[in-house]
Amino acid sequence: MDSVLFVCLGNICRSPLAEAIARDFVEKKGLQIEIDSAGTGPWHIGKAPCANSIKVAKQNGLDITHFKARQVKKEDFERFSLIVALDSNNYNDLKAMGAKNLVKLGTYGYNDADVPDPYFYDGFEGFEEVYKMIQECTYTLFDNSIV
Repeated sequence: MDSVLFVCLGNICRSPLAEAIARDFVEKKGLQIEIDSAGTGPWHIGKAPCANSIKVAKQNGLDITHFKARQVKKEDFERFSLIVALDSNNYNDLKAMGAKNLVKLGTYGYNDADVPDPYFYDGFEGFEEVYKMIQECTYTLFDNSIV
């Protein structure tokens, strides 16, 4: 595995967190793996991650303020050796778009559960919970795949 793309719906909360967590993991392990994130929808193209994702990342020593949302493109399916969907809806959308080497992140630690959109929770606690879930699953994914 030499490149990984994390994909959620809008690329402003879950997938930027997964990208940052994975980049940090890869850097600490001294690995050369390209990490990126994208969304299946176009609503937030060019926008920074949401304030609560920036906050939870910062609380965990990560800076995502410079990230900018983008929409997944079919070229990404050739560019990245692994495409990681954060939930079943995005998994199904990516599969319909022709993604290969596609997995769902929750498979790696939460009994194949979806990583929920933190906006479905009340308040900031949802972002903290989603961060923990993404971190656990991302570490497990990389540990099982490359180390």
